[in-house]
Amino acid sequence: MSERWTPDSWRNKPVVQMPAYPDAKALADVEAQLATFPPLVFAGEARNLKKSLARVAKGEAFLLQGGDCAESFAEHGANNIRDFFRVLLQMAVVLTYAGALPVVKVGRIAGQFAKPRSSPMEKIDGVELPSYRGDIINDIAFTEAARTPDPRRQVMAYRQSAATLNLLRAFATGGYANLGSVHEWMLGFVKDSSQSRRYKELADRISDALNFMRACGLNLESHPELRATEVYTSHEALLLGYEQAFTRVDSTTGDWYATSGHMIWIGDRTRQLDHAHVEYFRGIKNPIGLKCGPSLKPDELLKLIDVLNPDNEPGRLTLISRFGADKVADGLPPLVRAVQREGRVVVWSCDPMHGNTITSTTGYKTRPFDRILSEVKGFFNVHAAEGTYAGGVHLEMTGQDVTECLGGARAITDEHLNDRYHTVCDPRLNAEQSIDMAFLIAELLKQERAGKAQPLPAAAGM
Repeated sequence: MSERWTPDSWRNKPVVQMPAYPDAKALADVEAQLATFPPLVFAGEARNLKKSLARVAKGEAFLLQGGDCAESFAEHGANNIRDFFRVLLQMAVVLTYAGALPVVKVGRIAGQFAKPRSSPMEKIDGVELPSYRGDIINDIAFTEAARTPDPRRQVMAYRQSAATLNLLRAFATGGYANLGSVHEWMLGFVKDSSQSRRYKELADRISDALNFMRACGLNLESHPELRATEVYTSHEALLLGYEQAFTRVDSTTGDWYATSGHMIWIGDRTRQLDHAHVEYFRGIKNPIGLKCGPSLKPDELLKLIDVLNPDNEPGRLTLISRFGADKVADGLPPLVRAVQREGRVVVWSCDPMHGNTITSTTGYKTRPFDRILSEVKGFFNVHAAEGTYAGGVHLEMTGQDVTECLGGARAITDEHLNDRYHTVCDPRLNAEQSIDMAFLIAELLKQERAGKAQPLPAAAGM
């Protein structure tokens, strides 16, 4: 990788998981148009996130990354964005208060449109068509016209991302994130759940602390950290032509940044060392992520780190493990040991979703809550045993009351899945399951901080 990097040097490399557009000129025209559009995020914001992730790498903060498996044009609306933001805040408050750590909040939002697929084609009732690859590429409807990749959808994705970011920034800084309004963050449909009672107890303790501060004469309005919050955006950078169009030079440093999102990541299917995605990522200065699955070997990981973070810059690289509950105890330690042995500074995060997908008896793609939790616990156990820091979680989740993942406090069963199964791709934790997960992770964080985390069987329950 000693050759000169440019925003388009990836085009000289082999590439996988990229759609075949039937009209090359139409694609080039759209990419040229996108290159004239304003950036979605700014280099200074990406640098701030990198600084926060450097604290995570040192064990001084925790990364909470979550959001939709794939954003949808049809479901784009203010209420959906608000509900996602609210449940992310709820989870962050639980983790911050119970875990006694600042939480870095990164949404899978405002850009999470493209999805890798295990097969380029899909067959239904004898008819074979291109697989659905996310709304930025084609439509989920099973017709030839809908499944044909259309470059104009990239413009629609940009405009939706811009609108989403605008609302997120308003929520984050306009008073909605005020800790003093913690009771107003309750989602109505969890009011009777065990999570809601625990959350209300936590909210009451926070309110008591704020009232104590006021009684001592402190003006809470003069402390912006209590009235606003930082929320960053992230997505899998699968569609490299789109990413190239938003790769801009920072006027203050002269460095190249991807301005499509604050943090972007390389998927488990596109992390080939000599391929296009790694080539693109090595030249941008954003904080980046790398998915690490069971097929990744320690020596290959070290080579990837050499390319993606040659200066060993803290906060630059987040390694997102995705093994499955039954494989994390054996698969993760060799990677952790290799990185530790070589003195590489990384954030270790756990994606407990992708390795725990099953097909239910009723035919739905789903994920059991117990398996998701089991992988998170296995992740913490590995880091406790290796003397390293379990730095974060990466969840597919929504603020909606969907029924897509089995289990949780309400014990969603196979029979419940068709009630509100709305995802266009992978099953997501609903708001209640997400908050429950936050409480359980907070307990693991408290054990970690106390140095009392004891290795447990990977499949053990909480």
